[in-house]
Amino acid sequence: MSATPQSEPVPGAYSTQHFDESRGLSERAQTLIPGACHTYSKGSDQFPDHMPGIMQRGLGCHVWDVDGNEFIEFGMGLRAVTLGHAFPPILDAVRRALPMGTNFTRPARIELECAEKFLSIIQWADMVKFCKDGSDAVDGAVRLARAFTGRDHIAICADQPFFSTSDWFIGSTEMPGGIPDAVRALTVKFRYNDIGSLRALFDKYPRQIACVVMEPARTEEPGPGYLQEVKTLCRDNGTVLVFDEMITGFRWHLAGAQAVYGVKPDLASYGKALANGFSVSALAGRREIMELGGTRHKRERVFLLSTTHGAECHELAAAIATMDFYEQHNVVERLYTQGARLRRGIEQRASSLGLSKNFGVLSRDVNLLYFTRDGNLEPNARMRTLFLQEIMARGVIAPSFVVSYSHSDADIDRTLDVINDALKVCRRALEEGVDHFLHSSPVLPVFRRFG
Repeated sequence: MSATPQSEPVPGAYSTQHFDESRGLSERAQTLIPGACHTYSKGSDQFPDHMPGIMQRGLGCHVWDVDGNEFIEFGMGLRAVTLGHAFPPILDAVRRALPMGTNFTRPARIELECAEKFLSIIQWADMVKFCKDGSDAVDGAVRLARAFTGRDHIAICADQPFFSTSDWFIGSTEMPGGIPDAVRALTVKFRYNDIGSLRALFDKYPRQIACVVMEPARTEEPGPGYLQEVKTLCRDNGTVLVFDEMITGFRWHLAGAQAVYGVKPDLASYGKALANGFSVSALAGRREIMELGGTRHKRERVFLLSTTHGAECHELAAAIATMDFYEQHNVVERLYTQGARLRRGIEQRASSLGLSKNFGVLSRDVNLLYFTRDGNLEPNARMRTLFLQEIMARGVIAPSFVVSYSHSDADIDRTLDVINDALKVCRRALEEGVDHFLHSSPVLPVFRRFG
């Protein structure tokens, strides 16, 4: 890991790091893979230019790039690796499953076992169908809602950044290339914690909205009664309520955000933390809606979810082992404890440096997101890039400060030392100008039309 932070931090001091192998591999990747990665938020435009491009391995909350640089990692695979990289109990479960085969012509016993385990935790739901990623799960919910209601329009929360890779959602973003206008027109938006904006959509599109798709919470908590009002509006208008619990599920609470806020949706998607980084997601919901994707009904059938790799045995074994570990070791409680320790430390250091208005964290302790603001207190990509540059130069990689079960007190304390030094550089940048300290082009929004 990088050298111990100095009392007077040197901006962009990379004396113990080199990225020669990463640079070479990243350039090769650009010629072979559009965007040089398979998830836009992992792209080179999301990080400082000269920082690690290609990772080699991970253990717990530590990762190493191809040049051997070590980092304490936060965000952990876009919040999917909640327990830790190469986490022994999960790997053991996968090793036991692999010799039994991974995929068959008929369903495997473990598919039923995983469904029973999942529904024993997500008790409001009657049925579940497993797939590979969150987009598939939410897409399935949208198809079910349209079939169940006989309607076409989808209402989504405008303040939440991502629901699916499919046309119905991507057409509503700043990156709608390739999506017909007719498809784009069917997705409409409302604002979080603004029940009036949702009510206005129901007035504008009477009996036309098939479903409301939203995260129960993200950077802010729902106002008193807000989610209950959303559910009432949906019920009164014959609309399906879909909660996207890809982030909140198995993090806000073992049973998801609905258990925290006391509001049961009609359908919900889960994933990320469900299998500690192995590719398992789930669509769960009320039987009368979910069964439209099956065969035991008289209505027109819905092609719900049907994927060759949707129920691979070793990945379902990982999911079962992850859910077992959560139940046996109070994982969510530890996430809250370590996240609170990190929040307190960040807020104390920002305050002591007079930067509380320029740098801070949002959302729950289990899902800390940070903001960077310039001297006018406006969100600033150059300041974010500088902060990333400085923490990564000192051995911390953190597009967010989302903790995992593997983040120890020592990891948190080391991170806080790094943050303190990075903020000292940011304070100088606010006084003298960011360009004097930034050695990179600024990071860019994922959703943008060009460039």
